[in-house]
Amino acid sequence: MKKAVLAVLMALLAIGPAAAAELGGTLKKINDSGTIVIGHRAESRPFSFVDGDGKPAGYSIDLCRRVVEEVKRTLGVADLKVQYVALDAGGRIAAVAGGKVDIECGNSTITLSRMQDVDFSNMIFITGASLLIKAGSGINGVGDLGGKTVGVTVGTTTEKALEAKLKQALVDAKVVKVKDHQEGIDKLESGALDAYAGDQIVLIGLGRNVADPAKLALAPELFTYEPYGLMVRRDDADFRLAVNRALAQLYRTGDIGQIYKKWFGDWGGRPSRLLLAMYALNSLPE
Repeated sequence: MKKAVLAVLMALLAIGPAAAAELGGTLKKINDSGTIVIGHRAESRPFSFVDGDGKPAGYSIDLCRRVVEEVKRTLGVADLKVQYVALDAGGRIAAVAGGKVDIECGNSTITLSRMQDVDFSNMIFITGASLLIKAGSGINGVGDLGGKTVGVTVGTTTEKALEAKLKQALVDAKVVKVKDHQEGIDKLESGALDAYAGDQIVLIGLGRNVADPAKLALAPELFTYEPYGLMVRRDDADFRLAVNRALAQLYRTGDIGQIYKKWFGDWGGRPSRLLLAMYALNSLPE
């Protein structure tokens, strides 16, 4: 009898943390392959970009590294291979929904329409769309774009919001759709565009990395509300829970402050009251 009890205890001890319930979905895929596949953007500073060494870097990438640690803890494994896949704005949703990547770590806005195809983590950032312009152009917002040319990246929430705002304000502007931020910045610097629309915090990062930042300026108007989240597949509650556990721990412990300072401290200043409230509201207890 003692031997039987001992055998049962030994078997229970051998079961990893994730074995309390049978693995399914993304966690099973990761466990079986020993690899987590992270989708990232190549030019969305400071959230997700490729650094000078050719490696993914940024605010969202650092958050996803914490997610990797939580997934290892959940699965009860000591190590996981991390595979990075570069995504563009137009293909990122399909990449997540179709299983090309397990999670997208960029600057994707949480919207109800996108939730028809994918799911999102709890919020990771809050910003709004604005315009990057030539310094001294006199453009303060969408209302000043009459007769001018404005660029926007295809497949973004800013694309739809810009067109709606122009229509609402009865502003006749030419909208040029570009494939990515770099093309937009190149056209703005060359004079092919009078303004380039995007999320304000991303525009600041783009503007600071051109050859002569003094030649560009940021319009003061915000014309959208953009809450960011990490994109995951739909109907995968266990993986989403692991992602949110990692985020909640960052917010609860205050470690998010160091990550914010690392990527925004030199030019973004202190986090806004709205962002601080978001961190606090998502500091969910265990």
